[in-house]
Amino acid sequence: MQKPLTPAQRQALKGRAHRLAPVVLIGAGGLTAAVSAEIERALAAHELIKIRVAGEGRAERDALLAEICERSGSAPVQHIGKTLVVYREHIEPPVPPERPAASGQPARPAKRLRPRPAARSEPRSRVRRQPGRAALQPPARGARIKRARRGKARPR
Repeated sequence: MQKPLTPAQRQALKGRAHRLAPVVLIGAGGLTAAVSAEIERALAAHELIKIRVAGEGRAERDALLAEICERSGSAPVQHIGKTLVVYREHIEPPVPPERPAASGQPARPAKRLRPRPAARSEPRSRVRRQPGRAALQPPARGARIKRARRGKARPR
């Protein structure tokens, strides 16, 4: 069973959960074995999950939250309306899968999914590109002066 969360931990988890969408929906059938298994999978993948409960009263949802936390070994974070938020800390960090070795070579770990962008050695140019168009160049100095003489200068 998860040890109780401190108020500061609970507040931080509420902030993280705010942007999450419910990943498990509990319907009229209640907390079935299939729903419990889905909650386990979601907690194993995400640590912090939102659960949407349909068609229950406030007291039944409170009892349902307590039962979910007891079965899954998680801690309750928040209960607002029909949305429940639970948290279970990962025991160990996930290990990236090993790629199969080529003939006779030892296996090596998989590459990172998103490489870090390289630092720029020089500042970006001020020329902006729009999709499907050529680079936009600032107007030539002579063109700006001609417009100003004709009385059609753009305000700055």
